[in-house]
Amino acid sequence: MGDKIVSTEYDEEQMREFTLGVLNDLQAMEKMLDAEMFEEDVCRIGAEQEVFLVDQAMHPAPIAMDVIERARDGRLTTEIGLFNLEANLTAREFSGNALGEMEAELNEIIGKIRDVTAELNSGVVLAGILPTIQASDLTSENLTPLPRYHEIDRVVTKLHGENRTIQIKGLDELHLTLQNTFIEFCNTSFQVHLQTGVKDFVRYYNWSQAIAAPVLASAVNSPLLLNHKLWHETRLALFQHATDTRSHTHKERNQPPRVNFGERWVDESIIEMLHEDAVRFRVLLTQAIDENSLDVLANGGVPKLNAWRMHNGTIWRWNRPCYGIVDGKPGLRIEARYLPSGPSVVDEMANAAFFLGLMMELPNDFGDITKKMSFDDAKNSFYNVARYGLGGQIRGLDGKSRRVGTLILEELLPRARKGLDRAGIDEADSSRLLDVIEQRVAANTTGAKWMLTSLAAMDPRAKLNVRMRTLTSAMKANQESGMPLHEWPLAAIPERSEWVDNYKTVEQFMAVDLFTVRGEDILDLAANLMHWRHVRHVPVEDDAGHLLGIVSHRDLIKLLASGKIDRSEPIIVRDVMATDLITVQPDTPTLEALTLMREHNIGCLPVVKDGCLVGLVTAHDFLTVSTKLFEERLGELSGAEKLAVDH
Repeated sequence: MGDKIVSTEYDEEQMREFTLGVLNDLQAMEKMLDAEMFEEDVCRIGAEQEVFLVDQAMHPAPIAMDVIERARDGRLTTEIGLFNLEANLTAREFSGNALGEMEAELNEIIGKIRDVTAELNSGVVLAGILPTIQASDLTSENLTPLPRYHEIDRVVTKLHGENRTIQIKGLDELHLTLQNTFIEFCNTSFQVHLQTGVKDFVRYYNWSQAIAAPVLASAVNSPLLLNHKLWHETRLALFQHATDTRSHTHKERNQPPRVNFGERWVDESIIEMLHEDAVRFRVLLTQAIDENSLDVLANGGVPKLNAWRMHNGTIWRWNRPCYGIVDGKPGLRIEARYLPSGPSVVDEMANAAFFLGLMMELPNDFGDITKKMSFDDAKNSFYNVARYGLGGQIRGLDGKSRRVGTLILEELLPRARKGLDRAGIDEADSSRLLDVIEQRVAANTTGAKWMLTSLAAMDPRAKLNVRMRTLTSAMKANQESGMPLHEWPLAAIPERSEWVDNYKTVEQFMAVDLFTVRGEDILDLAANLMHWRHVRHVPVEDDAGHLLGIVSHRDLIKLLASGKIDRSEPIIVRDVMATDLITVQPDTPTLEALTLMREHNIGCLPVVKDGCLVGLVTAHDFLTVSTKLFEERLGELSGAEKLAVDH
């Protein structure tokens, strides 16, 4: 997320001064490019690893600040959510055992996080989107308490100008209306950096766009969001929505979002893209300007370009150009931001090896990609594989559309192997990592497909939150084993587990797929609904989803017993429904909800948020909880104790 020190006081004069700083930085960069000041003959790699922190029930654990304080490791830093953490790996020259060293460092830093979280009765999960995350986790209490994150949320929300609508269609359809950017807590990634010579930077950057689709295809690892099955890499759609600053008017004018793939190939210089970003996207964050980059340059120094770097850090291209200084020498690098976290360290390193191998080979082998592929084909392929993973179709350099898995196995993997050899990477590392890609694709599996297949194989009678927890627990265990994804067994619900943590709040087990009626409907519809669906309570709502009342099986019996039914006129639901309702919020503790039902002698509790019906909890649900608790406790008893219970 870049520099965390930002100004929290909005002032037009300060905004103008910072904007001038951005423009000066870009002018300084142009001069540096013209003067050939950038490193030219060194190729470097680096990476950023983002992770989720989870409690013992596999739910998000907002302990990032505690982990950083205990770990005392300068590579660890915050992310936007308190249950997210980022590790910045060491930049290293791309040759010899660079991949092996990066993998060893990745295992070492994740191991350190695991050790610290264990002290806090928590753990670490590598996932593009954590399956167990719930809407109740997306609150201001879980926003990292640093000015940068508060300012991004405040400014993005203000610029958007209205409720943020998120609509993503996949196997399911998710539709949310939000008043903040906290949905971004759901995303974590594994970002690979590649520094190349500046003279060839445009050619390499365009190739990074062209290969994004096949590299992503076998790496997809984010099919679930808030219990919905969506894209195989839902992160892409979610991140764009979460940080969208465009008003309705700007969307109608087809202004691109701040999270984007781009609109065209870069022609002559990377400055073209940076100029467009400077005038297209308004400044979100400011900070004190500590140097005049043009003056530094004129005095023979190397400017830090901090103003532009901060602005660039709020424009989230999936392949983003970045600037850095190593040993006093400036350089440009490509940050591949689209790869998700997980499913394991070795899988992440395999994805990195595939990306880097192609980047080393294809620009040298084929030259200018803009003469061999249209930008629209590259962009369309990218979003196609985000939706369907290895099931997607993409266009090759020959213009023919084919299954992405076939293209990877037959053409791209052999070229990636040549590319790593060209870079002088140790053959043992390159073979081992690219073999992981080959076996994953040959098995036609991805992290996303493993999750969806595991869920489909679980007992459908198990509560959804139990299945999601089981899935997350299996991911964590498999990651800790070090096995690559293609060797993972499917996740399965254990016969015994510390299941009770799955029922702390009503949100975790309430029914959400509800059958409802309107107040103006005839009572016969509600009665038949009860009969056909085997339910005893039917919520009554208006067309906007606002809860109006409840029709219960008990109400129908009372009506029949009264002998007041006049079948000459239809009976309307609103004339029968109960309107004096006891309701709860999604985050209501389970015991509190159970107490309400017992005190008021009611058979169901509507779950309401902002006046709208979001779920329903019934006495049957609580019976399930009680039965599970009894079975769990019974299993812990000795033989003599069980005999006493039986008697």
